[in-house]
Amino acid sequence: MSYIVLARKYRPRNFSEMVGQDHVVQALTNALLTKRLHHAYLFTGTRGVGKTTVSRILAKSLNCQGIDGQGGITATPCGVCQACKDIDSGRFVDYTELDAASNRGVDEVQSLLEQAVYKPVQGRFKVFMIDEVHMLTNTAFNAMLKTLEEPPEYLKFVLATTDPQKVPVTVLSRCLQFNLRPMAPETIRGHLEKVLVPENVESDGQALRLLARAARGSMRDALSLTDQAIAFGSGRLEEVAVRQMLGSVDRSYVFRLIDALAIGDGKSVVKTSETLRLNGLSAGSTLEEMSMVLQRMAVIQAVPTNAEPDDSDPDAADVARLAQVMPADETQLLYSICLHGRGELGLAPDEYAALTMVLLRLLAFKPNAGQRALAEKKTLNSAPSPRLSVAAEPKVVSTSPTSLSVVAADQPKVLAPEIDGKASVAPERIAEPAIKIEALESSRPMQRLAVVSSHLADELPSQGKLAQRPNSGPAAQASTPIGAIPLRVQADSRTEALAGHSVMPVLIPGEEGDFWHQTVSDMAGRELITALVRELALQSQLIARDTDQWLLRVERESLNQAGTRDRLTAALHASGFPVRLAVEVGRVTDTPARRNAAATAERQLVAEKIIFDDPFVQTMMRDFGAKIVPGSIKPG
Repeated sequence: MSYIVLARKYRPRNFSEMVGQDHVVQALTNALLTKRLHHAYLFTGTRGVGKTTVSRILAKSLNCQGIDGQGGITATPCGVCQACKDIDSGRFVDYTELDAASNRGVDEVQSLLEQAVYKPVQGRFKVFMIDEVHMLTNTAFNAMLKTLEEPPEYLKFVLATTDPQKVPVTVLSRCLQFNLRPMAPETIRGHLEKVLVPENVESDGQALRLLARAARGSMRDALSLTDQAIAFGSGRLEEVAVRQMLGSVDRSYVFRLIDALAIGDGKSVVKTSETLRLNGLSAGSTLEEMSMVLQRMAVIQAVPTNAEPDDSDPDAADVARLAQVMPADETQLLYSICLHGRGELGLAPDEYAALTMVLLRLLAFKPNAGQRALAEKKTLNSAPSPRLSVAAEPKVVSTSPTSLSVVAADQPKVLAPEIDGKASVAPERIAEPAIKIEALESSRPMQRLAVVSSHLADELPSQGKLAQRPNSGPAAQASTPIGAIPLRVQADSRTEALAGHSVMPVLIPGEEGDFWHQTVSDMAGRELITALVRELALQSQLIARDTDQWLLRVERESLNQAGTRDRLTAALHASGFPVRLAVEVGRVTDTPARRNAAATAERQLVAEKIIFDDPFVQTMMRDFGAKIVPGSIKPG
């Protein structure tokens, strides 16, 4: 006798053997018990979750004759009567399965529907099961609509599909729809344990976990992978063999990588990535395993009650330990990097190089990486000469487009730069403090320091020494001198907007400018001139006009073509000006195009003035550093 694969051998024969679809089983069981049966059912879900299996069990429930041959509609088919055995073996005459993937035309559907007029031969009901129904053509769907809506009382339709979005709503509205959900890895693992007992196959828990995760919610895939793993492991299911078959990465590498990333050890990250390359382990599997571990870490960090290790899971202790080592924000960041990094592996010429770059990305974007870099930069650039001392509440005392000036709060009238090693004052140059330095606390690090304005420092007396501050106490003598340091300030949005305007051509209105602009606008509005003719009219200046001849001037020789002049002359004739045109090449100062550009620029300036003068906009720019994007203001 030939070997029967596990997916077929352990296919459920009744509703009690169904796994992971309790919501469907309960609905169908209650409907069968109360005899409230619909004429059409639609089962949806991914591959291997039991759509065809439910259909066959439903057909057996409708046609079961019982052990004694006197049975009726039941939710627990006996499995031993002739109808049940024939349906299981696929030879029951009143149960028809149609594969719509290969029989998708209207002729095949019409042939099926022709059988609907005949009553059942053996059973109580005829059952038409159409698998992958979304593959039917629109004509085929239309052909079955009437029968699907009002079938004979002895006919039941069962439709199954993996893509219900492609099924017309006219079909969906005629069916009871049940969505079969992907099964959880724990559910699949528990079913595999039950299946392997009668098969006398030894297995360990970690190998079954790997198979359950690899199945991705499909029980049929899980049983097929188990068949493959049994053959690969010579009748045994061991973690090492299953991991090798699936190409899964050992969790020890994952824990090693997360440990190294938590402490910022880039050398260990690169070394572990190279080890994965040498062992031929999948880069995509590495990121997938890391994502699973990081998800469990995030749950433990958010819900500490889940931190107690599970004795049945050998990885639980390591996951709980890593949740304590890595901060929660870095866990979330690394999880996001791993998810997005899987899509980048196929873009790189070497997936292991891409894996290394994905892992090192966390080190570059660690939340405290910028602070460490700033501290290192301060250490390297520290020198005794340029020093800055600010008291507890420094205040801004003067501003310029490029710098800010501050003094300590307890010295509101003193600006003390160090000149020749001695402090000096210039009380007459100190403005009244207006803005506190705290307003810059949320800015970039270089903007958190408010310093003496460079132009003010240049205006200080150039003598080698200045008089010392009178009545200077010990606190004043102990104060550290304040040096002048340039400050970067965000550019003014109004300045950038003005700078963004292109240089306008010179417009010098002439005597004939108004008349020619009005004439050209009228001809363009009536579509008497188009394309090159319109361009000639817009770019030309009317120099002089006589009763029968007008003189135009253009700057580009390319516009002065005989055919273009003739068409412009004809347009003028149509507008009531029977004149001849003469065109010369030279410098122009007043053309319709320049007048239109000047009007457009004027409307733009008015629109920008309205925006910049708006009190709300000014408040946002002043208090929050808001900036208007250049070019985003358009006149209405």
